[in-house]
Amino acid sequence: MSSELNPPALRGRLAGIDYGTVRIGVALTDFEQKYCSPLEIYNRRTIALDAMYFQKLVKEERIVLFVVGLPTHLDGYESGKSLEVRKFGIWLTAQTGIPVEYTDERYSSVEADNLLREAGLKASERKKKLDMLAAQILLSAYLEQRAARLADPTKNQSSSHGAEQSL
Repeated sequence: MSSELNPPALRGRLAGIDYGTVRIGVALTDFEQKYCSPLEIYNRRTIALDAMYFQKLVKEERIVLFVVGLPTHLDGYESGKSLEVRKFGIWLTAQTGIPVEYTDERYSSVEADNLLREAGLKASERKKKLDMLAAQILLSAYLEQRAARLADPTKNQSSSHGAEQSL
């Protein structure tokens, strides 16, 4: 799937995924793909149950693209965790038939934690919301980057270090 998406060709919602080995934060866009909001935190169970969860999500929410946060170093190069995230993206596409694009998630969890702290949430309350808010932040950043690329097609379509490469 190319990172040069044409929004009218994708009729449906985008799902932002903040990947974790225990919890996965999920956020969704509206059908016009202009706005996004946190949906939930999915607590991972088994491979079969995880597949069922994402298949149900695709069907019920009419997902047309997964945007998965890709962990990178400050210099933009992929981290060791990036390989695990890319394997998850391949698995996600195999289970759902929905393409995956990756986006840099370097600061999404930090930004989410700061917002939750500013809201006065205790540590236990922040933990319950952190991953889905991080998913919303990375999905929102993806929408902004896509809008900028569409507004100025002469801009570089992907990071020089591969943080926004897709399958």
